[in-house]
Amino acid sequence: MSERKVLTKYYPPDFDPSLVGRSRQPKQTGPKVQTVRLMAPFSLRCSSCGEYMYKGRKFNARKETPADERYLNIQIYRFYIRCTRCSAEIVFRTDPKNQDYAVEKGAKRNTEPWRRGLEGELEETDEQRLDRIEREMADENGEIAQAEERNAMAELEQKTADAKREMAVADALDEIRSRNARLERAQREGGVDIESVLGGRGLSEEEERRRREEEEDAEAARKAFEFARLQQRLEEAPADEVLGLPGIPAAAAANGEGSSGSSSSAGVGASSALSTAATDSNPTSAGATDMPPPTFKRQVKKKKDHSALLGIKKKQSLV
Repeated sequence: MSERKVLTKYYPPDFDPSLVGRSRQPKQTGPKVQTVRLMAPFSLRCSSCGEYMYKGRKFNARKETPADERYLNIQIYRFYIRCTRCSAEIVFRTDPKNQDYAVEKGAKRNTEPWRRGLEGELEETDEQRLDRIEREMADENGEIAQAEERNAMAELEQKTADAKREMAVADALDEIRSRNARLERAQREGGVDIESVLGGRGLSEEEERRRREEEEDAEAARKAFEFARLQQRLEEAPADEVLGLPGIPAAAAANGEGSSGSSSSAGVGASSALSTAATDSNPTSAGATDMPPPTFKRQVKKKKDHSALLGIKKKQSLV
């Protein structure tokens, strides 16, 4: 296999370099022409066959550099391509004035919606351009002045609103301080309860009635719980302790001892005696009763057989 990159060349024995003459061609007159590979900078349509060629289509083009065509010392280049369908020649050039390209021959540029309305501006003269620039600068200066004026007015309004809010807060604080000082002075001089004054102020009849009902319900619940607690204590306590309770007659206790067959009848008798004693001792509140004195005697309660309740039978020991 031969080498891909040949470093030495073969010279025959009879080679005479003097016989090889240098071929000189005449200098190229006219613009410089190069063969380049480019992509279409815009979408266009061929004038001969109507073929559409879109932006980005690659072409083998001839690039021409005319020496006498410049814009503000910027070189203008001309490109020659051929239609992909009919091979008609299409020519376009650079347009540094508008920072774009311009079609010269063989095709027509497609309509671009974002370029509508710019053709008149592209055709304007220098005087029209100067007038337009001056008008835009004047409008911009006027808008800036108006914006500064609006900003100044908005800042002034904000400062005024802040000052009003601070004054309102200061007035509210002064009013609160003066009211607190007045209430403290009244409490110190006449012994008036501030909480009662503030609590009773501004309550409507509906709120007062609701508050009264809540207090009555709370009192009734308290009495009911006290009665139930005392009744449970009487049921669990022995007879000698029941005799020692204040307000319970001995006959009621004796009746309770005589009926030892059922504990429920003793509890009912003790409960009725307790209610009678409580009614006699405190006629104002029928449900209120005096609490019995605490006892520190240890009471041994019989343990309940939970296994029997659950239906579990214990096995008898074999020993």
